[in-house]
Amino acid sequence: MNTSAFPQRYFFGLYFGLKTNFKAQPDKMSYLIQHGYFVVKNRYYVMLLHFFRKLWLSAFGMKVGKGTILPRLHVTWPHQVKLGVNCKLEHDIYFKYDGIWEPRSAITIGDNVFIGSGCEFNISESISIGNDVLIASGCRFIDHDHGTSLHELMRIQSGPKAAITIGPNVWLGVNVVVLKGVTIGQGAIVAAGAIVTKSVGINEIWAGVPAKKIGERK
Repeated sequence: MNTSAFPQRYFFGLYFGLKTNFKAQPDKMSYLIQHGYFVVKNRYYVMLLHFFRKLWLSAFGMKVGKGTILPRLHVTWPHQVKLGVNCKLEHDIYFKYDGIWEPRSAITIGDNVFIGSGCEFNISESISIGNDVLIASGCRFIDHDHGTSLHELMRIQSGPKAAITIGPNVWLGVNVVVLKGVTIGQGAIVAAGAIVTKSVGINEIWAGVPAKKIGERK
């Protein structure tokens, strides 16, 4: 046995082993850093911000159900908004009560509702949303119009308004617009980009501008 060759083989193997580990280490470290950042930002930091948002908005009368997390959002009159339990809200939702202070909840949202980013609730009368509704990003709900008389500027005219009602288990696609007086029945689907000016029946599927019935769920 050539004992003089043993140290050489040992250190040669050790060198290549360390070299391989150093090559793999940056990928592992990158994963750990990114994973740790994701957990801290999307679990603990979000919950911390939610705690202070809920505390602040609840002080002004907003009702927030158990399990509903508040992201960054915009609210004109917090006491006009009532959120059910276990709702999932994405960022930059705008709850706008377009009127003077009144002691009521004009925007009522049920349990287990999903609302995507950038949705707007522009409400003068009221809107009621049932349980288990899916509202994709960019949807708009407007329950009033401007006046259109030729004898006054439109921007200073008050127009008609009527409540909006969304039944349970409804799915509204991206950028759907729902206008005044519309009722959308239980289990209905409205396709992306539709403008809904008439009421939608139970389990019906609507699409288009203006929206029309194109089918039924089976």
